[in-house]
Amino acid sequence: MTADADLHRLLGSLRPVVRDGEYVFISLTGAPAVPCEATIAEDEGLTCVVRRTTADEMGWPYDFVAGWITLRVHSDLAAVGLTAAFSDALASAGLPCNVLAGYFHDHVLVPIDRVDDALAVLGHLSARHRREPGQGSPHAARHSPDR
Repeated sequence: MTADADLHRLLGSLRPVVRDGEYVFISLTGAPAVPCEATIAEDEGLTCVVRRTTADEMGWPYDFVAGWITLRVHSDLAAVGLTAAFSDALASAGLPCNVLAGYFHDHVLVPIDRVDDALAVLGHLSARHRREPGQGSPHAARHSPDR
């Protein structure tokens, strides 16, 4: 699978899908006792994204309960403006998002009760770019380069 760096094609091909379950962010000072869905090593500890049921079973505290949306487009890790474009669209709809970048796909964690709203926003963004060939995102140029 070849990665794409063209912002217009990327946005037109988002194909967002929801991963089953509810997810939470936790912070640990040692190695996790269970597998994490994602981890980020920070100075303050290890941030893990785990299923809510796992956090509850382990007694780990959390604040934010999220639905996990995977953008099925295979974006180039050096693509410019993708994260800015979809996060701007979500922000314009009043939707917070937390983004994780994988090798093949970007993953967006949104409040669990707003997953359907986020899917609608992302679907609209993608459809708009499928209808407007040759047009880049009008918002991407205003943001610093990122995925």
